[in-house]
Amino acid sequence: MLQSMTGYGKSEVNTECLKISIEIKTLNSKSLDLFVRISPRYRNKELELRKIIGDQLLRGKVDFSIAIENLSADNNSRINLNTVQGYIANLEELNIEGSKLDFLKMAVRMPEVFTNQEVEISDAEWKLVIDCLTSTLQKVNEFRQEEGGSLEKVLQEYAHNILNLLTEIEKYETERIDGIRSKLQKQLLDLQVQFDEQRFHQELIYYIEKLDINEEKVRLKQHCKYFFEVMDTDFQAGKKLGFISQEMGREINTIGSKANHPEIQKLVVLMKDELEKIKEQTNNVL
Repeated sequence: MLQSMTGYGKSEVNTECLKISIEIKTLNSKSLDLFVRISPRYRNKELELRKIIGDQLLRGKVDFSIAIENLSADNNSRINLNTVQGYIANLEELNIEGSKLDFLKMAVRMPEVFTNQEVEISDAEWKLVIDCLTSTLQKVNEFRQEEGGSLEKVLQEYAHNILNLLTEIEKYETERIDGIRSKLQKQLLDLQVQFDEQRFHQELIYYIEKLDINEEKVRLKQHCKYFFEVMDTDFQAGKKLGFISQEMGREINTIGSKANHPEIQKLVVLMKDELEKIKEQTNNVL
C-alpha cells in the first residue's frame, strides 16, 4: 500500500524531574528536508536524532521539535548579571525616559542574558527520549499509511478513468478513417482532375498509417497496468509513479496530435485532465 508524505505524531514521557514532549509534522517534498527544534539540553545529540528520523521517514518536509518542562525546583538556566547590568547602563546612557524596572524588562530580552549550565544526560533519560521518539515516528507512519490508502483509491480511480476514455475513443476510429477517405476524395473531385484510383488508395493507406493510434493506445494501456502494479507492490512509489505518469502523458499527447476527429480530441482533453489530477496527487506519495 502507498504511503503519503503527510503525517503527524506527538508523544510525551516523564522522568523524575522532566516532562519531555516530541512532535513531528511532515509534508510533501522532493527529498528529505528536516527542520529541527531541540532543547539545549539535547543539542549534542542532534546528529543522532536526525539519523533516526531520516532512516524512518525517508522523504518529505519534516518539522521536528523536542520540548522539555522542568518539574523540579532546580533549573540549570542562570542569569548573566554582568551582561544585564551592561545593557541597563547602555540604556541609561541613551537618555530615554524610563525607570530602572523598565530598563530591566528590556535588558532581560537581550541576547546572552540567560546561560545554560551543561547537564550530563543519564542513559536512562536518553533511553526515554529514544522511546518517545520511536513512539512518535510510529504514529507519523501510521498517519502516512492511512493517508496513503486514501491516495491509492483516488489514483486508481483517475487511472481507470483514463482507460475508460481510451475505450470511448475506439467508437470513433472507423468513423475517423471513413471521414479522412471521404474528405480526400471530395477534394480531388473538386479539383476536377483525373487521378489513378489505385495510386489514390496506396497514398490513402500511407496517410492513414501516419494517423494510426493503435501503438499509442497499446502503450498507454501498458503504462496504466504498470501504474497499478507499482501501487500494489511499492509503498515508496512517489517518484516512480511520477515517471510513469510522464510516459502516459506522452502517449495521450500523441493520440491528440493524430486524432483528426473532434470527438476524439474532446476525449483526449478529458484524459489530460485526469492525468493532471494524477500528477498532483503523486506529489504527495512517499
